[in-house]
Amino acid sequence: MKINDLLNIANTYGSPVYVYDAQKIASQYNRLTNAFASVPKLRINYAMKALSNISILKLMKDLGAGLDTVSIQEVQLGLLAGFDPQQIIFTPNGVSMDEIEEAMRLGVQLNIDNLSFLEQFGTQHPEIPVCIRINPHVMAGGNSNISVGHIDSKFGISIHQIPHILRIVENTKMHINGIHMHTGSDILDIDVFLYAAEILFETAKHFKDLQFIDFGSGFKVPYKEGDIQTNIEELGERLSSRFADFCKEYGRNLTLAFEPGKFLVSEAGYFLVKVNVVKQTTSTVFAGIDSGFNHLIRPMFYGANHYIENISNPEGKNRFYSVVGYICETDTFASNRQIAEITEGDILCFHNAGAYCYTMASNYNSRLRPAEVLWQNGEAKLIRKAETFEDLLRGQIY
Repeated sequence: MKINDLLNIANTYGSPVYVYDAQKIASQYNRLTNAFASVPKLRINYAMKALSNISILKLMKDLGAGLDTVSIQEVQLGLLAGFDPQQIIFTPNGVSMDEIEEAMRLGVQLNIDNLSFLEQFGTQHPEIPVCIRINPHVMAGGNSNISVGHIDSKFGISIHQIPHILRIVENTKMHINGIHMHTGSDILDIDVFLYAAEILFETAKHFKDLQFIDFGSGFKVPYKEGDIQTNIEELGERLSSRFADFCKEYGRNLTLAFEPGKFLVSEAGYFLVKVNVVKQTTSTVFAGIDSGFNHLIRPMFYGANHYIENISNPEGKNRFYSVVGYICETDTFASNRQIAEITEGDILCFHNAGAYCYTMASNYNSRLRPAEVLWQNGEAKLIRKAETFEDLLRGQIY
């Protein structure tokens, strides 16, 4: 997108506002599918927790993606967006058996990640095929909050518990049609990922009626100029070859599945805010904006680095600013960051705002959540209205 397009959106819809570039989403999807073009059966299940606006879901469906869901509400949104139940995989953690059975009744693919529920479900519904989420005990992820494959993780069934899984499957006569893993987000070392894949291949040999193997996702995207990222093309070449060899050994072609979220939508997103005040203290120049971590929590929660650009003065001389929000506690987006000279009223653009930004937004401090806009075919389309004060009161009894 061009700077003038973003400025026009800020002028039309006000600030703060989230903007998503449909063309970038499509190019990321195509990049991933092209990297694995040699795989006869490939399934890309979009991890909708990253960005769950129904217009984005419809875009993913049009591209050919399935859905990775983690709550019954995400399943319901996916069905409302037009996905067939068999295009949706449900991979919850710590939910009730009632929620799993509700997803079962909706006809989606179930992915079970604990021995207790595996035995309960197999006893009650042995005719329903399920996938098993394995914890390979392989550490990946750029932050402890997004590393989910390590030995102390709450996610998945330990590879050391394979004998227990096999005992349950044998006793219940349940049908296992898939094996799944997810090591965590921000994968940098392809060799580590391939090592985890080998663990999954060895596990898969225990199950004779598999239809797919799901390798999760967590591909690293660049957050600033020169930032490192997952080499998708190298991963595609190496994993595709190894997967083909495994399928020959297994005796038939299985589906290779991934569940990317951030990879598909992060770089497509922009978050536009207005500078309310430029405030100089004894050692810092603050740029205070009309937003806070209630709208973009990642810098405070993960220490995430979002590139910030002054699109009102893109050619201005760089100065050092700490960009802060209006929440009534520490609310820092960037400390002593070089940004083109800022004046009050300028529009700042946060890049990489497509993933885990709106979906993690809240009404903290009784602030309203902003609008969402989709940029598609050279036009801006409002896909979610900004909240109003009436929205804050909805559901309250007074």
